[in-house]
Amino acid sequence: MKEPDISILQRDPSDSPFLFATGLECSYPVVTGKAGMNERVDELAKTLHYEHWKTDLDLCKDIGINVLRYGPAYYTVNPRADKYDWDFCDKVFNRMNKIGIIPITDLCHFGVPDFVGDFQNSDFPELFAAYAKAFAKRYEWVTLYTPVNEILITANNSAQIGFWNERLSSDKTFVTALKNCCRACLRAEEEILKVQPRAVFIESESTECYHPTEPAAIPRTDFLNERRFLALDLIYGVEVSAMMYEFLMDNGLTREEYDWFRQHGNALKRYNVMGNDYYVTNEHRVPPGDLDFQPAGRIFGYYVNTHTYFERYRMPIMHTETNQRIDMDPVQWLNEEWPQVVKLKQDGVPVIGFTWFSLIDQVDWDSTLRENNGNVNEFGLYDLKRRPHPICHAYKRLIEQWRPILPMQSVGLDVHGVSQRIKGTRKRSRRKRK
Repeated sequence: MKEPDISILQRDPSDSPFLFATGLECSYPVVTGKAGMNERVDELAKTLHYEHWKTDLDLCKDIGINVLRYGPAYYTVNPRADKYDWDFCDKVFNRMNKIGIIPITDLCHFGVPDFVGDFQNSDFPELFAAYAKAFAKRYEWVTLYTPVNEILITANNSAQIGFWNERLSSDKTFVTALKNCCRACLRAEEEILKVQPRAVFIESESTECYHPTEPAAIPRTDFLNERRFLALDLIYGVEVSAMMYEFLMDNGLTREEYDWFRQHGNALKRYNVMGNDYYVTNEHRVPPGDLDFQPAGRIFGYYVNTHTYFERYRMPIMHTETNQRIDMDPVQWLNEEWPQVVKLKQDGVPVIGFTWFSLIDQVDWDSTLRENNGNVNEFGLYDLKRRPHPICHAYKRLIEQWRPILPMQSVGLDVHGVSQRIKGTRKRSRRKRK
């Protein structure tokens, strides 16, 4: 595999872009429908993106956003092994390239095609790697990827608490889903790099945090605060704690598999930016025993939680998701979240971008997509009729005010040569428009 130049580049730091982004909510898990039958949830359909995709891309440009987290529906693009349907994908990606939107392409977002089955399938990593390679060959100009979105949440909701896909609930099924997703992520990176050696992988992951409600809950809390790192530990080849090593080995991970992750994750880490998602629901109060977690609200916040992850991995970071909870004013949430990003940068943490997620309101996330009620969750910059919410105007003003000064603070982008590759993507997009 030919490796790109990853040396720290000596350039004018004012040329380093800060990535102001949004995203399209593109989940597509299988859940149990009202009749007890399997039902596919497609958020791109629920939010009317298939009808309004061109408008949605234009809305990004109207705000001043040129980076879009976007996931084509894996289950429709790759409906059978070695069978691809690129029709809709071609329209969207060709349009993005034409108007200068840089996609962070989300290849797997909480679901798999029917022929794969679910995340318990040991064939999933190689099937997914073949899909990733086919995608990279078709869209060689794409350089930014999230191979598997929120691996910890994917494994937890599918195989630990039984909400989606396999809908199983045990430590063993959780570890199986986790290792299959992590292996799929790394195999996809390897195949993409064979086609596009300038690729950068922004692995979006939820920054969880657990707080004990009383001293008796400390052991359980310590376990959960180690478990939250498992997905990133495996895909970055980082040595897990003794507690987590025993947990993995007791629940089906082999020594050979662990060594594989250490080797391949460490080799690919240089191509990665760590994506951190933060919502007010990411912090939990933990009671003793087996009682359910309780919402903690924002105790530490994005700054403290992200700093914890940075100290563990020492990598460039992108804030890849946030929005407000239903009972909170989104503008207030933005005004509280953004200063924490600025403070991180001022304190030397190489934060390269910020994302309000999502562009369009979401549907039925109040039931974690398990109920098809048609409830509109007003988390977007625009409503389902593509009318702007007040948060849209606030985010646009924030971008206009901060974009001119942030590049001078963005030297962190040069870590591992990431900014050069992102800059190259922007230049190629501009040449295409000419």
